[in-house]
Amino acid sequence: MTDFSARRVMMVDTQVRPSDVTKFPIIEAMLSVPRETFVPRDKREAAYMGENLLLRPGRVVLEPRTLAKLLDSLDIQPDEMVLDLGCGLGYSAAVLARLADAVVAVEEDEAMATEAQHLLSQASVDNAAVIVGPLAAGAAKHGPYDVITVQGGVEVIPPALLDQLKDGGRIAAVFMEGALGVARIGYKSDGKVSWRFVFNAAAPVLPGFAATGGFTL
Repeated sequence: MTDFSARRVMMVDTQVRPSDVTKFPIIEAMLSVPRETFVPRDKREAAYMGENLLLRPGRVVLEPRTLAKLLDSLDIQPDEMVLDLGCGLGYSAAVLARLADAVVAVEEDEAMATEAQHLLSQASVDNAAVIVGPLAAGAAKHGPYDVITVQGGVEVIPPALLDQLKDGGRIAAVFMEGALGVARIGYKSDGKVSWRFVFNAAAPVLPGFAATGGFTL
């Protein structure tokens, strides 16, 4: 039988800590959340690999290093509310739920959303809720949010999403230009968002986040 808890420790020791992620709440969250639970059953053996894990065509669970570094830059506080876009089967929402006061997770694939809510409930994550809807629309009625995370690549961020961010809030996304991408954190001040480069990363562009709104490879 696979010892997933040992793999979790190895993931943190070989992928997260060497990436200069040292904040204890993030380390603790990534050691605690069973990543293998939140991936397709036939992908469990690959759950702790240092790469994006395919959920569906064009949809992935971000590699542990990318997620950890985004969380490190966001510096989420225990009293904050987070909007998690493209939660897939719920892994990111489960990790965020250990850092924040509450998480609203949006997933437009209805089957994945239903499964995510089921898996989060099974894992006793009671401060995260999964909503079915277009990722690019967010979830305005539950906002505004202190933090927004995008669990995939983007070319553009729809203005309607930035409107859901509180003044003083932060948003994290991986901006793709062809096959290459960079992770950026946006800081909202006086109604405007200014973006800062954090590190290089890559992920498939999520539906609704392509520059033309058209087809993206």
